[in-house]
Amino acid sequence: MVDFDEFVLDNGLKVYVHEDHSTSLAAVNIAYNVGSKDEKEDKTGFAHLFEHLMFGGSKHIPNYDEPLQKVGGENNAFTSPDLTNYYLTLPANNLETAFWLESDRMLSLSFDPKVLEVQRKVVVEEFKQRYLNQPYGDVWLKLRPLAYTKHPYKWATIGKDIAHIEDATMSDVRSFFEKFYLPNNAVMVVAGNVSVEEVKQLSDKWFGGIPFGNAYVRDLPQEPPQLESRFLELEADVPLNAIYKAYHMPSRLTNDYYIADLVSDVLGRGKSSRLHKQLVKEQKIFNNIHAYITGSVDPGLLVVSGMLNEGIEFGQAEDRINNVIEELLQEKIPEPELTKVKNQAEASLVLSEVELLNRAMNIAFGALIGNPNTINEEAGKIQAVNTDMAHSMANTIFTSNNCSTIHYKAKQ
Repeated sequence: MVDFDEFVLDNGLKVYVHEDHSTSLAAVNIAYNVGSKDEKEDKTGFAHLFEHLMFGGSKHIPNYDEPLQKVGGENNAFTSPDLTNYYLTLPANNLETAFWLESDRMLSLSFDPKVLEVQRKVVVEEFKQRYLNQPYGDVWLKLRPLAYTKHPYKWATIGKDIAHIEDATMSDVRSFFEKFYLPNNAVMVVAGNVSVEEVKQLSDKWFGGIPFGNAYVRDLPQEPPQLESRFLELEADVPLNAIYKAYHMPSRLTNDYYIADLVSDVLGRGKSSRLHKQLVKEQKIFNNIHAYITGSVDPGLLVVSGMLNEGIEFGQAEDRINNVIEELLQEKIPEPELTKVKNQAEASLVLSEVELLNRAMNIAFGALIGNPNTINEEAGKIQAVNTDMAHSMANTIFTSNNCSTIHYKAKQ
């Protein structure tokens, strides 16, 4: 059980405090309710660009990292389709430094044109290195728009087109900041060797004076049911042929999400999974193969992906994948097999909560999706899944009409 207290500032900033006096550290996690799904289709990649810009200097602090490092702290951030998350750890007796730094950049970025140019180049280079110049790097640039036709999950967090970042103006940047980087569009979690009263005092002092803005209300286009299979063939200079198969699955906000997650584990989590045992170890069709989910807040994807061994044709590999899936559809998962993956999933949750920072992140994520106590409820939802639920979910997800497939060919 992860205990926490909560309060809300007058400007709408939600604050959660998790006391852990067994450590000398404190973690501060600020999650903004904006991800790549909140971008305009002709201006994508902005959420990720802002992750970089937020370290480029703020109104009163030209260099974010330097004062944090001086007090023994470290920090990082990440962007997803659903949120943007900033986090740091430092000695608890230097906690006020974290409040000073985070409040100043929530109040206002420096909006220095030189910083924009530097970070624009960094993001463009990241786009090229990670997505364009790396084997299989462009898969998600292709798979997302194949699987999604309406929902903004159809573009990757890095952006739909590199030109959107190259052409970003200071006006675009200001507009994005003023819309999303608001206290009433964020949650802050403070964890570690702290007290609720201390956090309240520091929150009022450093964040209380930041003005709130217009509430952001999402009204995203919803993805319609996929009624036909979709297919795309790619060819590039990659080591092996590969297959990617994406199936639509339930939202993270539903209990069905946990059922689908466990079904994916039975199918393709680790070397004891059905796909690995049959198609890698026994039949030697694939060099490696996995099944996993995107973990999306809105309805996401269950993905099966693998690299074929040399000499294996795509048709043969597809048939073998379909055979393994068909076994899953025809017969219920045996109780011991389902229990094993349930226990693995719960163990992963427990392990993730060992780290103070992970606890802070998990509380923040739950708060953003409407339930900060998600951190304490997920294990129960996992253990509540039974074989009937798993069988029904597998038959719902694994239909040919619900599948988008990419054959990624290695150039000969």
